[in-house]
Amino acid sequence: MRYLRVAFFVGLLLAAGFAAWLLFFELLSRGLAIYLNAVNFTPEKIPFYADSLRRGGEVTLKLTVISALMGLALGLVAGISKLSANPLFRYPAAFYVWLVRGTPLLVQILFAYNGLPYLLAPVWKNLEPLGLPPIEDMLTDYWAAFIALSFNVGAYNAEVIRAGILAIPRGQWEAAQSLGLSQPQVMRFIVVPQAVRIVVPPLVNNVVALLKDSSLAYTIGLFELVMAGQRIISATFRPVPIYLAVAAVYLLLTTILTFFTDWLERRLRSEGAT
Repeated sequence: MRYLRVAFFVGLLLAAGFAAWLLFFELLSRGLAIYLNAVNFTPEKIPFYADSLRRGGEVTLKLTVISALMGLALGLVAGISKLSANPLFRYPAAFYVWLVRGTPLLVQILFAYNGLPYLLAPVWKNLEPLGLPPIEDMLTDYWAAFIALSFNVGAYNAEVIRAGILAIPRGQWEAAQSLGLSQPQVMRFIVVPQAVRIVVPPLVNNVVALLKDSSLAYTIGLFELVMAGQRIISATFRPVPIYLAVAAVYLLLTTILTFFTDWLERRLRSEGAT
C-alpha cells in the first residue's frame, strides 16, 4: 500500500510538472506574439515567429534539464573518485576534470559533433550488422550537444561536490569511525547530510550557467533559442527586436532558476538551523 501511495504521488507530481511545462510555453508563445505585434512585425507571420521562438526555448530548456541530470551523475562519480585513495579512480577523475575545465565549451561541442563520429566509426561499423543505424544517424546535433554539455557541467559539479565533502571537519569522520561506523555509513549518515547543504546552491548555479552556455549549440546547427532567432533575423533583417526577444526569454528562464536557487538555499539554511 505504501508503494502505491508513493507511485501515485510521483505520478501526480509528474503530471503537474508536465501541465506546468505546457502552460508556461503556451503563455510564453502568447507573450512573444504580443511583443512582435507591438514592434510591427508582419501580422500574418507573427504566429509562426512566436512559435519558432517558443520551440527554440523549449529545446533549450529540455537540453539544459537532461544535461544537468547527467552532469550531476558524472560530477558525483568524479568528485568522489578524486577523493579516493585508489589511484585507479583518482587519476582518471582528476584528468577528466583537468581536461574539461581547461578547454573551451565551444571546442568540446564541435569535437562531440565532428570528432566523435570519426573516432567511433571503426568500432561502430562492427555493430551495424546487429541492426544499429550508422553513427552519423545516432550522434545527431542534439545528442552531440547533450554529450558536450553533460561532460562540461559534470567537471564543474565534481569540484563543487569534492569541496563540499572536504568542508566537513575531519574530526567528524574520525569520531564516527571510532563509534564503529563503516566508511560508507559515515558518508551516508554524517557527511552527505551536511555536504548537501553546502553543495546544492552552487550546483544549481551551475545549472543556470549551463542554460546560458547551451546557446553555443547553435554552432553545430541545433535548432534552439539562438538558432530560432537567427532564422527569423535572416528572413526579416530585423536583428534588434529579435535579439531583445531572445535575451528576454533567457532572462526569464534564468530568473526562474535563480528564484529556485534562493528558495532552496533558504530552505536548507533553515533546516540546518533546526
